[in-house]
Amino acid sequence: MFTEGEEYVPKHQGLLRARKLHERVKALEELLTACTVCPKDCGNDRTKDEIAACYSGRLPIVSSYTPHFGEEPCLTGTNGAGNIFFGNCNLRCVYCQNYQISQTWKEQKKNEITHERLAEMMLELQARGCHNIGFVSPTHFAPQMARAILIAAENGFNLPIVYNTNAYDSVEVIKLLDGIVDIYLPDLKYAEADTGFQYSKIRDYPLHARAAIREMHRQMGDKMIFDKNGLLKRGLLIRLLVLPNDIAGIAENLRWIRDELSPKTAISLMAQYYAANKAATDERYILLSRRISEGEWFDAVSLLDELGIEEGFMQEYESASYYYRPDFTDAEQPFKDIRDFSQNIS
Repeated sequence: MFTEGEEYVPKHQGLLRARKLHERVKALEELLTACTVCPKDCGNDRTKDEIAACYSGRLPIVSSYTPHFGEEPCLTGTNGAGNIFFGNCNLRCVYCQNYQISQTWKEQKKNEITHERLAEMMLELQARGCHNIGFVSPTHFAPQMARAILIAAENGFNLPIVYNTNAYDSVEVIKLLDGIVDIYLPDLKYAEADTGFQYSKIRDYPLHARAAIREMHRQMGDKMIFDKNGLLKRGLLIRLLVLPNDIAGIAENLRWIRDELSPKTAISLMAQYYAANKAATDERYILLSRRISEGEWFDAVSLLDELGIEEGFMQEYESASYYYRPDFTDAEQPFKDIRDFSQNIS
């Protein structure tokens, strides 16, 4: 259900006023001592900079922060989403479009910053007129993110928080983020565990991703709160990237959303896939070596009507794969893309 809200107050403001935000941050940071921040449950003491499977320690790593105009229109608006791109990742997707920062951990160490500096970045993006702060690949830095939100909130920060995740998240962490995050933006990558291992080096992706998204839905339900300008302020929007050769299992994931969550849960169907990273060069991943065909895209689109999915967005097939092509060697302006989400589902 889509509703227009009056003046929206980000949820972290309520926790701050109730003096509960500090408690949440502390609880999240405790997970770092024997790291259970994501389902890999490494057990390393990241507070002592013992590096976990995500190649990350105590401090956050930020590879880029910038107003971004390639998100869904309800996030981008006129001034852009204030995206903060964390370095490293808890997955190893062979086709990752952000591989320059997600899989170059030796290089990313130089981008380690303090929590205070991360809070300053949030305030800078707010001052530049961004409509929200979108943390991209936040899973392995969820405690550090929360600490920075606390610091920023104590210094005048008041934008909605977008949690833009690969969905391989701990349910415990998502529960602790209840009331901190305003908008959950998870990618539901695969319907089959074997596919997740083959292409992202994770054996139990659907189990954990679906559990995390189910918790996000428990918090948000189907209600999407927009302001008078059509900007999303609160809600859950599940992204589904169509991959070649039906590797993502779009039909099965859509059925799961419809049956286990709701046909009114908003989804974002994405056509922007292109072969990047190892998918472009390694013959082991030949099934991912091309963009999706027009037929594959329209098969996915037809499923929306067939399964009764009612709300969300979809990209334009003709242009989508040509615009989201980041180059993080230019950290200040890694995107040269345009707004490519031009259609509502309903």
